[in-house]
Amino acid sequence: MPRRRLRPESVYRPVVWIVGASRGIGAETAVQFSSVGCTVCLSSRSTVRLAAVKNRIEQLGGEAEVFPCDVTRPASIDKAFTRIRRRYGAVDVLINTAGVTIFRDFLHTSVRTTEEILRTNLHGPLHCVRCVLPSMVARRRGWIINVASNAAVKTFEDSAVYTSTKAGLLGFSRVLREETRKYRIRVVSIIPGPVETGMWSRNDRKRYRHRMMSAKGVAESILAVYQTPPDVVVDEIHLRPMMGDID
Repeated sequence: MPRRRLRPESVYRPVVWIVGASRGIGAETAVQFSSVGCTVCLSSRSTVRLAAVKNRIEQLGGEAEVFPCDVTRPASIDKAFTRIRRRYGAVDVLINTAGVTIFRDFLHTSVRTTEEILRTNLHGPLHCVRCVLPSMVARRRGWIINVASNAAVKTFEDSAVYTSTKAGLLGFSRVLREETRKYRIRVVSIIPGPVETGMWSRNDRKRYRHRMMSAKGVAESILAVYQTPPDVVVDEIHLRPMMGDID
């Protein structure tokens, strides 16, 4: 087992809250941010998967803690955020990566499924922002990174509800960015094309793997945005597979 790196107490570890951290882009982003000395707070519904991500990070010498929450329930988000605040104080970076979908035309998408996608992909991230924003405004610094989707800017059939949530998140981020520039808060939209994650069926992943980005590659790109010089602001970044989108 690798020995954990010890840091002087005077060295401040930025506190990064990743919502949707149990797998895919969220899990890989947690690993990437921990590798540069951040304290990573892991949230999602699956405590088992979060524990596995935490263990992976600690094996690599990083620092992470699990704060389970159901992103579809504001009270659950509030509870997780309160625990983070009591443990670490203010959140320096919020990264919203949680997302669900189904590939089905709108006519055959039930109201129940529609509400679940809306609560997970749009309502939940907005509430997470509502939690961290007052402290960031008071301190005049902070990062809010929202993972949207290429579906927010390009039309794909059988994804009407998913597209509405990601387009909503992108539009929200654009307005919030302008509202918070004066507080030196960076609001970044990550707009990836197809990524090989569990959002796709096993058959689709097998069929299109050569046309998909890896979750690790997207996570490395998010970290690269975070590491830009202080005088540079990345508002939005579009990430695409080398071979282009899957139509």
